[in-house]
Amino acid sequence: MSTIAPENVEWRSEIAPVGYREALDQMTVRNRAISEEEAREMVWLLEHPPVYTAGTSATGSELLDPRFEVVEAGRGGRYTYHGPGQRVGYVMLDLKERGRDVRCFVHAVEGWVIDTLADIGVESWRSEGRIGIWTRDIDGREAKIGAIGVRVRRWVTMHGFSVNLAPDLSHFTGIVPCGIEEFGVTSLQRLGIDLAPAAFDEALRARFADFLGALDGKASAQP
Repeated sequence: MSTIAPENVEWRSEIAPVGYREALDQMTVRNRAISEEEAREMVWLLEHPPVYTAGTSATGSELLDPRFEVVEAGRGGRYTYHGPGQRVGYVMLDLKERGRDVRCFVHAVEGWVIDTLADIGVESWRSEGRIGIWTRDIDGREAKIGAIGVRVRRWVTMHGFSVNLAPDLSHFTGIVPCGIEEFGVTSLQRLGIDLAPAAFDEALRARFADFLGALDGKASAQP
């Protein structure tokens, strides 16, 4: 099991929006530094100006209206929208210290977001065959409230998750979010919960030790 305590992972919470390409460059630099043991692991929480990002499985037919900049992200998954009112969490952890299991990491990230939303008062879940975090929308149908997309380089993770606090949901209509046409997208605001980004960051941090415990516990259980 890793001996890296939660308090030894750097946390950075941004107030001002950070451009997507700038964030991608910074993540790439930090990934290498963590791999070479020149920097601590990090969780980076922020918002982006409006942008559509394409994962490695994205197809052109799912880009319906490229009204915003489109950036190839290098992460897994398909098209995703990022913009104001959406909280993005970039998680940079060294899996050499945490079991070298990418599937375990993704599952633990999903659980972290689900537990955090439960603390806020929103029931959410994984759905087999559909990537992301799902909840019950105001019309009673399932809708996506969070997206997951990761990349691993040198056994250090990049990218992570996004959760819709209060974005302009019409911006999602320019793409088929994560390649799933049958279901909509929702937000905390649409569900009647107004939550500031700083409050959401604190709720995530309150669950961070549990997240690391789940990740490291699975790693230690491996033969």
